[in-house]
Amino acid sequence: MELVEKINRLKKERNAVILAHNYQLPEIQDIADYVGDSLGLSLQASQTPADVIVFCGVYFMAETAKILSPDKTVLIPDPKAGCPMADMMTAEEIRKLKAQHPEAKVLCYVNTTAGVKAECDVCCTSGNAERIVREAFQKDDEIIFVPDQYLAHYLSTLTGRNFIVWKGYCPSHVKILPEDIAKKRKRYPLAEVIVHPECPPGVTSAADQVLSTEGMCNYIQASEAGEFIIGTETGILHRMQKENPGKIFYPASERATCPNMKRTTLEKVLWSLEEMGFEVTVPQDTMNRARTCLRRMIEKKP
Repeated sequence: MELVEKINRLKKERNAVILAHNYQLPEIQDIADYVGDSLGLSLQASQTPADVIVFCGVYFMAETAKILSPDKTVLIPDPKAGCPMADMMTAEEIRKLKAQHPEAKVLCYVNTTAGVKAECDVCCTSGNAERIVREAFQKDDEIIFVPDQYLAHYLSTLTGRNFIVWKGYCPSHVKILPEDIAKKRKRYPLAEVIVHPECPPGVTSAADQVLSTEGMCNYIQASEAGEFIIGTETGILHRMQKENPGKIFYPASERATCPNMKRTTLEKVLWSLEEMGFEVTVPQDTMNRARTCLRRMIEKKP
């Protein structure tokens, strides 16, 4: 409680807002002003009068917040909290891929670095990817999709489009296996199975619903079902239980945890506010080009 009190006091002094991703530790979610997905949090922060954003997530998320709020100070409590999927592609690699397919347009998942976003035409999230593919591209457009091969596969099943794919993936979601779903269904026969599209095809095809993290939370609140098997990073179950105290949640796999998401602690948040560290910066040219990529998605324009 003493840590929380200090954090709250400093937050007021700094005119700061604390953002926590759905996969953060429970105690981090509980002190946050907003809990959600990476883009939703960045958009929320850009609309607040706060001068300082403390982003409890992984590094590309804090970069996105800085891109959308260039005049605010963005802090990440642990700069080593990276995203393995985002780090599977560099700006140089996307430039080489574009050179190999000069006629192609480039769609990037929000789980990318600022440098990669700066090289892409438009961005998407797991929740809006299908709409972006349908609205932002012509039927005869050749599309490069980076970096998540499994989201690309799922998108292909929804849209009928073939993508030039980068072989990236989320190490946490690939730990969820089809046999995990089968075992949990047998154990909890009344539960609905909801999984994230970052899961491999054998898992998404076995689910009742394939949804983004925010899509999951919204679906569960509206559903009359009382039990759910959740196929994504296990940290989200804390939020789901808080928002739906009368419902029961089971992780599809207890192995689906992201060590980078768990690096942020209350002590690190307190230190971040005390010392104003670690500040996230993005080179101006990269930031401007990456913002164009993001804005094309946000404004629903090609």
